[in-house]
Amino acid sequence: MKKINFTFGIHNHQPIGNFESIFEEAYQKAYLPFLEVLAKHSTIKVTFHFSGILLEWIVKHHPEFISMVKNLLGTGQIELMTGGYYEPILAMLYDRDGIGQIRKLSEYIKELFDYEPKGMWLAERVWEPHLAKLISEAGVEYTVIDDLPFKSAGLFEEQLFGYYITEEQGYPLKVFPINEKLRFLIPFHPVKEVINYFESEATEKEEKLAVMADDGEKFGIWPGTHELVYRQNWLEEFFSELEKNRKWIQTFTFSEHIAQFPPKGRIYLPTGSYSQMMEWVLPTRARKEFNDIQREIEKLSQSERYARFLKGGFWRNFFVKYPESNWMQKKMLLVSNKIFSTFQNLEASESSGNRKGTKFSVWPKGQDIELPDWLEKARDELWKGQCNCAYWHGVFGGLYFPHLRRAIYTHLINAEKIVEDKNQSRSQWMKKQEFDFDLDGRTEVLISTSLLNVYFRPPVGGSLFELDYKPRNLNLLTILTRRKEAYHEEIIRASLFNSRSNIKDKNVKSIHNMEKVKDKSLAGYLHYDWYERISLVDHFLHPDTKMDDFSNCQYGEQGDFVDQPYTYRIEPNGISFVREGFVWVGDFQQPVKVEKKVVVSVSSAEILIIYQIVNRGENPTDLWFGSEFNFSFSSPEDKGCYYYVPGREEKKSFSSLEEILNLKEIGMHDEHYRVNITLESNPLCSLWHFPIETVSEGDAAYERMYQQSVVLPHWKLYLRPNEAQAITLKLKITDI
Repeated sequence: MKKINFTFGIHNHQPIGNFESIFEEAYQKAYLPFLEVLAKHSTIKVTFHFSGILLEWIVKHHPEFISMVKNLLGTGQIELMTGGYYEPILAMLYDRDGIGQIRKLSEYIKELFDYEPKGMWLAERVWEPHLAKLISEAGVEYTVIDDLPFKSAGLFEEQLFGYYITEEQGYPLKVFPINEKLRFLIPFHPVKEVINYFESEATEKEEKLAVMADDGEKFGIWPGTHELVYRQNWLEEFFSELEKNRKWIQTFTFSEHIAQFPPKGRIYLPTGSYSQMMEWVLPTRARKEFNDIQREIEKLSQSERYARFLKGGFWRNFFVKYPESNWMQKKMLLVSNKIFSTFQNLEASESSGNRKGTKFSVWPKGQDIELPDWLEKARDELWKGQCNCAYWHGVFGGLYFPHLRRAIYTHLINAEKIVEDKNQSRSQWMKKQEFDFDLDGRTEVLISTSLLNVYFRPPVGGSLFELDYKPRNLNLLTILTRRKEAYHEEIIRASLFNSRSNIKDKNVKSIHNMEKVKDKSLAGYLHYDWYERISLVDHFLHPDTKMDDFSNCQYGEQGDFVDQPYTYRIEPNGISFVREGFVWVGDFQQPVKVEKKVVVSVSSAEILIIYQIVNRGENPTDLWFGSEFNFSFSSPEDKGCYYYVPGREEKKSFSSLEEILNLKEIGMHDEHYRVNITLESNPLCSLWHFPIETVSEGDAAYERMYQQSVVLPHWKLYLRPNEAQAITLKLKITDI
């Protein structure tokens, strides 16, 4: 009789910073019902992975679920995998943090279930060859990777039914290829088609193994899947059919298969992930061309022959595609180094004999080392800030979700603050650093006090790209620039033409191929910024510029200051920038000098910005100068979040678009962040404020999303030759 073995892997995870309601919905619609159905089919074997984030939440809110898992472990029906505790992409971390996160989850699983996991889930299945050593050093025997890297290494379809051994510097790791066909069949196609696929691949060989491992959320929380999987009984039918055919379809956990069958051989895999991830990371133009090539190949009679060699980009290039992601990751590395440096200093100053035996500690070479509670907490806050979901964007919002980006910064700032509080002997201090923070070959300047982090980019307009208010662990510039995405063309097409078909397809589709244009008006919100929407961006506006045009980034910029280099000088209490540039006035270029001095207070969360705008030409000139700020508020519409002008009763939401004339001071009140920001101008200014909204891809539909609000004080100046105009702005942050 022909046979085939089947390993079913389920990965369950919710990101740091996600809403409590999403955790609960995923539990009720996916995690709990899956386990309930599985418990009724005692012969079916399944391997589960739960991220540490999710396990902690389940322990707190649904401890009965832990008992259910224990019972299934006791019967040998399921296996548990470890992984990075807070579900990081291992390739973006220092090895010490990757090993630490894996060991932390392994220890937590041991504590909860008295069970030692042998394999691990690789977050987003992002693989790089060097990870074999890291994973092996963390005490892991195997992991699962999508089949495309195996195909890229030269294997054919028939060679992908089993597991292989790879290694790095002599450290071995067993790797299982995930069957992409099964990943798309389950659960979106009828159970009969899945069984037919097994039948087509069954052989006389006892060891042939098909692997399906994917997100547990596709079994209940992805659009339409709860109805399909449970109310229409897809999962019940699937397990029943597996039991009915168990004489020739045998289910294994990964560890059981390893114990019973040898590896198929040795292999070295190129970098990779699942095919969609490697498409999403491509720059927009390249992604569109990649999609065109895919469609051309699909038309060929032997399309699979060519498709196996077609792969997209490299996950780390999300740090190139989205500078905001790069800033988060480089901030994370900076904080990790601060914590590790503190640890090394403790090692040098204290006897190591008093510091052994703590179960989660793995610095620097894998040995157990006892850390002080405050340092352990700082490191755990760092690890929370490594949760992968906010660092990239694909079919889920990811980076486009403001609450996920905020959560990353909240934990990173808190980790940094814990270490600083221990390392600083004085309550008032200032530290200045000059180095290539974002690793683009140019120098950034970081100024820190006990209350603020103020990060500047001299090569890009002398701008401000991070402003941390430490008492609230809050980065006020958790912003996002509006960029063209490849999927925006679908939105534009939908706005121009009628729906492709009036026939409704009742079949549940994967989130990778479902129709997502639910609102055709979204095309009207597709605006793109030609510069990065950060702060202290120096503008010289065309005389005809309207606020609507500026908010849509469809205006005339007359100067060459916005994103051009400024020279700078570190001052005792801050930094000074200078640029000798030009402003188009009529048909000629007027030489203009901008001096921008930023004074950072050590005793309060206050920044003073002093401008000198100098006419360096031989003729008098009219100039329209503005200094742009972007603030990432918690909510655009909440009644507790608003603009106000001192002395006036009127309040405006952060989603409002308004011009205020003859303004001395504007206030920004955010009840949820519990902060109040004031911006004071001398001389009086006119001011525009408006929201920045993006249109991004979500799991069910394209969606319009508030990212931040722009505040632009501006002044119309008349300057004679060599005349200077002084402008002072005072930014102050206080607790509510």
